[in-house]
Amino acid sequence: MQLFVKDLTVIDFSYLCPIRGMVGESWIVDVLLDGGLDEQNMVLDFAKVKRTIKNTIDDVADHRLLIPTAFSEVRWQQQGDRVWMDFSSQKGDIHLACPSQAFALIPSEMIDFESVNKFLQQALKEVLPNNVEGISLTLRNEIHDAPYYHYSHGLKKHDGNCQRIAHGHRSPVTVFENGVAAPKWDEYWAKRWQDIYLGTIEDQVSVRSLELSPQTDIKDDTHFGFHYQAPQGDFQLAMPKALCDILPHDTTVELLADYMAQTLSDKEPMSDFKVIAFEGVGKGAIATRSAK
Repeated sequence: MQLFVKDLTVIDFSYLCPIRGMVGESWIVDVLLDGGLDEQNMVLDFAKVKRTIKNTIDDVADHRLLIPTAFSEVRWQQQGDRVWMDFSSQKGDIHLACPSQAFALIPSEMIDFESVNKFLQQALKEVLPNNVEGISLTLRNEIHDAPYYHYSHGLKKHDGNCQRIAHGHRSPVTVFENGVAAPKWDEYWAKRWQDIYLGTIEDQVSVRSLELSPQTDIKDDTHFGFHYQAPQGDFQLAMPKALCDILPHDTTVELLADYMAQTLSDKEPMSDFKVIAFEGVGKGAIATRSAK
């Protein structure tokens, strides 16, 4: 007997890529279970599917930075709950010092649907009842009509897992100028924020002040440093400057939408703007600006 659940959850995360650097992603998860019927004549109660499977997937991968541990240019060390991570990509070197819960270690050379699928299935085998004989996951992107970007960020004021300094989203954006769809501005933001780290100026520090791994040798002329204390611990990050956009405020989706609307209004002060900005799948914020 098989049991399926479409759109069980969405994993919002970032991962380290040898080619692209740090990439924000949003993957939809479908699940298919194989097994015999239990005493309720069910493979697994849908409430338990949502509670057990969704919670496990969210716990091990959601709002984390996924690391391909088999890649030759990654190294990490851990002392207690603290992890130091160094990664070399074609876009530059990335360095972090964070609590261990900020990361998910994937035993693969690349982060892709297949490697993450295996990682999640292994975690789920430990929590499913004995009558569930097999589990199959489908990880997929949302299909977008509008242009989209991949961004990573951290929200130190958040009381949940968004406070982790390197998690992200794959997000579309739709802009209306004077009440008419303006695809040129959609493309502008998709290009500007492609594989970007959105940093908050309040969190920006000199890279020399960061307590990174002893092997790290970077300078302020090549990297931006970010550092903050949050409920989950101390988070530190050094990112190549070319991969960052520094904003004057927090990077919640509400403020990102407002920032986009204000930026466009400054560029075209005689136009009205409406920005529909998503944060991953099916959620987001809307901001407007009127002609001056």
